[in-house]
Amino acid sequence: MMFFKTTEWRIFIRVILLFVVLSAAAFLLVKGLYVYLIILAPVIVYQLTDFYRFQKKAHDELEQFVESVHYRDFSRYFDVKHAPVDLQPLRQGFNEINSTFKVISKEKETQYQYVQKILELVDTGILSYQEESGEVVWMNEALKNLLQLPYLKTIHSLEKRDGQLYNSILALKPGEAKIATAHHDKSSFKILLSGTAFQTEGKKYKLIAFQNVNEALDETESRAWQKLLSVMTHEIMNSIAPISSLAETLKSRLKQSVNLLNNETGAVDDLELGIDTIKRRSEGLLKFAETYRNLNKITTLNLKKVYVRNLFENLHHLMQPTLEQKNIELEIILKDTDLQLEADINLLEQVLINLLVNAIEAVKERSEPRIILSAYTANNKKTIVKVTDNGTGMTEEVLDKIFIPFFSTKKHGSGIGLSLCKQIMMLHKGTMQVQSTDGEGTSFLLQF
Repeated sequence: MMFFKTTEWRIFIRVILLFVVLSAAAFLLVKGLYVYLIILAPVIVYQLTDFYRFQKKAHDELEQFVESVHYRDFSRYFDVKHAPVDLQPLRQGFNEINSTFKVISKEKETQYQYVQKILELVDTGILSYQEESGEVVWMNEALKNLLQLPYLKTIHSLEKRDGQLYNSILALKPGEAKIATAHHDKSSFKILLSGTAFQTEGKKYKLIAFQNVNEALDETESRAWQKLLSVMTHEIMNSIAPISSLAETLKSRLKQSVNLLNNETGAVDDLELGIDTIKRRSEGLLKFAETYRNLNKITTLNLKKVYVRNLFENLHHLMQPTLEQKNIELEIILKDTDLQLEADINLLEQVLINLLVNAIEAVKERSEPRIILSAYTANNKKTIVKVTDNGTGMTEEVLDKIFIPFFSTKKHGSGIGLSLCKQIMMLHKGTMQVQSTDGEGTSFLLQF
């Protein structure tokens, strides 16, 4: 830069002048001209003092500049106009460097803020941590909401809260993506983990993306079940209907021929009983298949604004006789009486009635049976309707199967109820989750 060249020339000129004066002094000393040497001595002293002062000022200026760089104080301005002539180029150079650093710093800060805002806006959770120490460098709001974690100092802090997810994160290799299970408030949901790694300043960092795929998996699973049920019920009905019709025909023919047959051994009675059994089981199987076809019949909704208080009031009137008969306490909690939902009231009532009937069944052996029906707005601004009981609860094995069609823990259950409820919630663009502890109770959460 220009100021370096100017400073170099000034130093060079001072060195040359000092060399000339010192050479002259040496010449006078050799010739014994001490009188002239005494006259020349003040010039030497002045030159040395001036050279020292010049170097000292340059050193002080450089020290101030280094200090400003050290503390990233690029706003500091070095006064050029009132500076000594020798230092003006130096200060001008420092100001230019400071201005350049200021521009770079602003660009870097703008880029950082830009990236930060983007990461805050996306729904995907982002976590970055140092591999060696486990120290969490950054996590966005989406991840905090997803895992319900306000703060995470190190990745190892996650082990106590959710050991299974913690192990999945540590086992995730850079460039790999896999489905993991996250747990929260006695419930679990599926998330897609994607990982990458990078290195800076000699330290290795891991960057993990968390995407909630629970709803997508539920929808895919629901469609798969619908296709299976559609094919299965079609085949059952096509196969069983002729059998039922044939059994009816055989029974009719048997009645017409009973007078001609020898029934001394009871063979005719056994034959009639067998035909009745075939007919009854055929009709039962047809009814069973027809019931499961309901899973595929609900495709559209009649959406309306519904006050939750009215919904709860209707349910209370409807279920009260059964609850009183079984001596079950129903507690309704609704802090916001103006809370509304956009839903198909008939289908939503069907879902809640099913959940209340299940809760009644779950608490029947409790000495103090209790069911809580509540609704509130969650932190994510979504409305939650919750049905909680203090019943027998469910094991993890049962929890994994309760939404599967045909599965039921009841002796006379069809296994259609919860599957149908979940499909209705999916049509509402909502979710249905379950939280349960074996021996303590169960909660079903409908999130709109």
